[in-house]
Amino acid sequence: MLYFVEVVLPLAVAKNFTYQVSETEFNYIQIGMRVAVPFGKSKIYTALVINKHNNPPQLYQAKEIHQILDEKPVVNAKQIKHWQWLASYYMCSLGEVYRSALPSGLMLESETIISAKTDAVVVSDELKDDEYLIYEALQRQSSISIQEIIKILGKKTVLPVINAMLSKGVLVLQEEVSEKYKPKLVKYIRLHEQFLQQEQLELLLEELSRAKRQKELVLHYFQLQAKDKKPITVKALQEISGTSIGVVNALVQKEIFETYYLAEDRVRFEKEADSWFVLSEAQQKAYDAILERFEQFDVTLFHGVTASGKTEIYIKLMESFIATKKQVLFLLPEIALTTQLVQRLTAYFGNQVAVFHSKYTNDERVEVWNQVLNASEKAKVVIGVRSALFLPFSNLGLIVVDEEHEQTFKQQDPAPRYHARDAAVVLANQHKAKVLLGSATPSLESYYNVKVQKYGLVTLKERYGNVVLPEIELVDLKDKYFRKKMKGHFSDVLLDNINEVLTQGDQVILFQNRRGYSPYMECITCGHVPHCPSCDVSLTYYKFKNQLRCHYCAYTIASPTHCHSCQSVDLTTKGFGTEQIEAELKALFPDKRIGRMDQDTTRGKFGYEKIIDAFKNHEYDILVGTQMLAKGLHFDKVTLVGILNADNLLNQPNFRAYERAFQMMTQVAGRAGRNEKKGKVIIQTYNVYHNTIQQVLDNDYEAMFKEQIYERKNFNYPPFYRLIKVTLKHREFEKLKEGSLWLYNVLKQNLNIPILGPEEPAISRIRNEYIRTILIKIPTTMHLGNTKTTIQKIITSFEAVPNYRAIKSVVNVDNY
Repeated sequence: MLYFVEVVLPLAVAKNFTYQVSETEFNYIQIGMRVAVPFGKSKIYTALVINKHNNPPQLYQAKEIHQILDEKPVVNAKQIKHWQWLASYYMCSLGEVYRSALPSGLMLESETIISAKTDAVVVSDELKDDEYLIYEALQRQSSISIQEIIKILGKKTVLPVINAMLSKGVLVLQEEVSEKYKPKLVKYIRLHEQFLQQEQLELLLEELSRAKRQKELVLHYFQLQAKDKKPITVKALQEISGTSIGVVNALVQKEIFETYYLAEDRVRFEKEADSWFVLSEAQQKAYDAILERFEQFDVTLFHGVTASGKTEIYIKLMESFIATKKQVLFLLPEIALTTQLVQRLTAYFGNQVAVFHSKYTNDERVEVWNQVLNASEKAKVVIGVRSALFLPFSNLGLIVVDEEHEQTFKQQDPAPRYHARDAAVVLANQHKAKVLLGSATPSLESYYNVKVQKYGLVTLKERYGNVVLPEIELVDLKDKYFRKKMKGHFSDVLLDNINEVLTQGDQVILFQNRRGYSPYMECITCGHVPHCPSCDVSLTYYKFKNQLRCHYCAYTIASPTHCHSCQSVDLTTKGFGTEQIEAELKALFPDKRIGRMDQDTTRGKFGYEKIIDAFKNHEYDILVGTQMLAKGLHFDKVTLVGILNADNLLNQPNFRAYERAFQMMTQVAGRAGRNEKKGKVIIQTYNVYHNTIQQVLDNDYEAMFKEQIYERKNFNYPPFYRLIKVTLKHREFEKLKEGSLWLYNVLKQNLNIPILGPEEPAISRIRNEYIRTILIKIPTTMHLGNTKTTIQKIITSFEAVPNYRAIKSVVNVDNY
């Protein structure tokens, strides 16, 4: 009898592959284990076993696996089921979900290994300098990797050299799989056994009487041992004694001390003694109401105004689920938000909290993966962004999705293009767990699900500690510019309020949803605007770096001194971003400390933490930022928030523009007055009577919901219709135009539903590829699975047409 395993490869291929194994391997392998398999001519990939059977493949000869990588499964059955749902619903391959889900530390890749040909006769004079260096290295070691050759030659283009040596028959290549994850080993120190007896110890101290530093180190060792009664690290001993590693090594050589290594977690949290708290009366009512709704509904929407203390309620809910030995997942839209929440949750739960997001290193993420897999005490609560959904939960009890309305929960590129909120509901359903969606400004879809009795609803309308909602004041920019009451981009009203707040020792947040200094630079003489050569966008001006930059492909040029079209030196900048606001503030308030928080200032692992901590510790008086500031951050001393141009948010070519503008302004306003002092929000706009701005002024979510849901119903948009956007890309404009029309016509013939397109998007070329989009609207009354199957078949046949094979197609389901 023959034995086979069915595996998923981390590639965008539509099907799974079958490999042959021996009977012993077949009995040893379990579903969810990783195996290294050959694929193509010479590549080796880490594949995931999802099935075992005795049926040979019909269309190809099954290859044998390379090696088994695990002793026990790293992925469980519930995960595989969830991944299959994601691949099916979001119209991508299971391999793409697998590649996105597994930390790259667990995803081994083949690395090319080069060794000398054993029977080759080599005349060293015939080798060039670079070739001889490689040959010489192979005389000293049996094999080397490409990375090592790059270091030896000191240049990146080494493949021509290797190819030349291969053709001379000097080298051979082999593919080898290497394990990427390495546990963190910490160096500990202990006294040699012979000195544990009292008389030997006295002799030792007498012997060391001349070596003063060594004697001090031994005495400090005893102090540490008496104090902690724990194993002592070399680092701790060095710090307390103030000695160098040389002194430690000298004592190790004399066989007085011995060193040893222990594997440790890379991330550890400590519980704080004063972290315990009691819910207020309103919070307690909301908490009890949530538990009541959970008895009736699997999903509950928690609609609590900003600063109502939602986090405290989440913590108490988590505590109740942990008490029943269940795992809890806390999903957040932004890494910036995890900074403050990790501090609050770890203070309460201590080392029962694990954090999972992309700013963590591969090894740190692998550790969290293993902790969740083993249902460790260290991962009872997992905080993370959308990728935390992929972790191997075995006993999930509760998923909290905070700021559930945020568009960053939707993955755009690469596939799977999933929405974390919707995927969380499905994951919870598989685990028979509960979902709590929290927001001060819920998404229209979630609120609609409440209206149709699909979700439960709990509202909390008062701020924690009876803090009042901030006062909102509108400033008419048209009037202020006409009366010449503007200084730069600041109205007199905003400046007076900033002065007043700073005089009282409080802090200010200013919101401008555009980074850089100016969106573009223009020639006054001929009107020329510098554009990116690869994308259809103007270049953003950065004054501090004195350059123009494309936000789509990172192309940069030095800031021009004259017009590239007419050579005029009369150049001006148009519009404004966070960098310009920061510069203006420094001129207006030279003695104040001004910070900026946007994508440019938060690069690096601790970029967010540094800025948030600095602002919290009052190292900045004013913080300027983009939408990162709008998301659930809590600063006690902020009493004024300024929105510099609300019209930027309203005038977006998107059916969600007004909903998002309302959410963004309400959320930004919610950063003000979160303590005893009443906060104030100033919104600068050219259109003070706009419905959405008036709804923000009255904090009237219900009015916004009714207006927008009416519009959505009239124009066939979610939640009444589901959207699937097909994006087509190609370098040739005419071929793309022809291909997109072909696809549109076939879709139109086969589907009796609204199809819009093929449309040129606002930015119709990125990285030298032209773009066309087709929008498919599927009524909720229609069978979604069958419609998707038809769409997938049409796209597959489109890709099979020889003329259109080079056109890239991307399918985005529930295009938010």
